[in-house]
Amino acid sequence: MKPFEEQLNEVIVDTYRSILRVEENILKRSDQTDLSISEIHMLEAVGKGKDRRRTISELAEVLNITLPSVTVAINKLMKKGYVEKVRGEEDGRIVYVSLTRQGRRIDSAHRYFHESMVRSIIRDMTESEMQALYKGVMKLDTFLKEQLK
Repeated sequence: MKPFEEQLNEVIVDTYRSILRVEENILKRSDQTDLSISEIHMLEAVGKGKDRRRTISELAEVLNITLPSVTVAINKLMKKGYVEKVRGEEDGRIVYVSLTRQGRRIDSAHRYFHESMVRSIIRDMTESEMQALYKGVMKLDTFLKEQLK
């Protein structure tokens, strides 16, 4: 690799690891020690759904994991009191997963961390720097999603 490519690779890997460590540290400092990072990300995915709810199939698709894996994770989160299953009003065959009050509180705290991170990154950036960063991160995201296919 060329020197710039090596530097960029190192920054990407270090950033990924740092985000995970920061999330883990926040989790350890909170009173929610019964949740893993992947469970928090599951809560986030539920909370981002239309009307703050999603079906198991929608969660599997958005998180790119299998239906059985989502079912197991959701059942664990139900036992812990973070999500609930609700039948659809128009079609009772459809079961939605939604956040409980406790789940919404965790999702809100996690979302606040991400919002703070983004604000801190772009605080002193020019519009062109923000656009360049966005374009670069989108290219990284596209590459990673292609690798998952």
